[in-house]
Amino acid sequence: MSMQAVNVDLGARAYQVRIGDGLLARAGAEIAPLLRRPRVAIVTEERVAALHLDALRAGLGEIEAPALILPPGEATKGWPQFTRTVDWLLEQKVERGGIVVAFGGGVIGDLAGFAAAVLRRGVRFVQIPTTLLAQVDSSVGGKTGINSVHGKNLIGAFHQPSLVLADIGILGTLDPRDFLAGYGEVVKYGLLGSAEFFDWLEVNGPALAAGDMALRAEAVARSVKMKADIVVRDETEQGDRALLNLGHTFGHALEAATGYSDRLLHGEGVAIGCALAFELSARMGLCAQEAPSRVRAHLRAMGMRVDLRDIPGDLPGPEGLMDLMAQDKKVQDGRLRFILARGIGASFVTDAVDPQLVKSLLAEALSMR
Repeated sequence: MSMQAVNVDLGARAYQVRIGDGLLARAGAEIAPLLRRPRVAIVTEERVAALHLDALRAGLGEIEAPALILPPGEATKGWPQFTRTVDWLLEQKVERGGIVVAFGGGVIGDLAGFAAAVLRRGVRFVQIPTTLLAQVDSSVGGKTGINSVHGKNLIGAFHQPSLVLADIGILGTLDPRDFLAGYGEVVKYGLLGSAEFFDWLEVNGPALAAGDMALRAEAVARSVKMKADIVVRDETEQGDRALLNLGHTFGHALEAATGYSDRLLHGEGVAIGCALAFELSARMGLCAQEAPSRVRAHLRAMGMRVDLRDIPGDLPGPEGLMDLMAQDKKVQDGRLRFILARGIGASFVTDAVDPQLVKSLLAEALSMR
């Protein structure tokens, strides 16, 4: 399979996202041009390290590569492991000209990227994302950060990577649930900005999930290209970049309600959130009911979580979920901003949403559990 490259054209902070099978094996050749001396500091987690750290080190060849191995899971993305990471990087004497390698899923990419952003007031880092979700979303665009007890991703910085290496072959080691959680972010791109891409996913999604490498590479490349185009227009989320949060206002609240645990993975929350956002759009008369029905039908066809009833365990009531949504980063001047849609591929940002309508939608969804 040939490698594809997507440019993120941010002037002095421009970089490439390279997509293909076998990039881990040639990581040294890919990263070497960035290095002042043959040394990197890898931040990873236990599951990824067990599966892929030896392969990455082999691919790095003569490049020295000490590694910090953190616990897996969303709970890692908080102050204790962040502090541990920064202190370890200082112990490793990572210099201003050094390179931190974030080797893992979205949790590791966000945490290691934030550590690189604050270490010595900013050192360079390379993303090597190992999940579908990280390859299509969190590794691209420079959003780094950690969670707070008050909500998700509330502490962080914009810090662009110097390079992203998305090895499609690594995706074969994901369990089906993790792969489909990442697919929630892939679907999001079609829903927010490309009806043609959503059409393509309806046709190719099952084969893609079953392991077709060429389709996986195509889905990652198209998703990354859409994200890169939006990031270039709006790097620090003053306008268009908020569109990338389609499904996240609901999804982040549901993640908080489930304690950022394995009860609900991020991409699952996004998928459920997209279904809710389209249902809310239909109830506001913004789009035909056909649109949310089609969204839900595709998610169901892929074997994904679609409704609140698909989340195990107890959930707060409508008021509790509304309180969690009020902590969202998209709140401005006390008003919650939603990403809604006039149809598949036609999303927009608005704060003109009646909270009572949202509450009634949540109440109805909760009553069906």
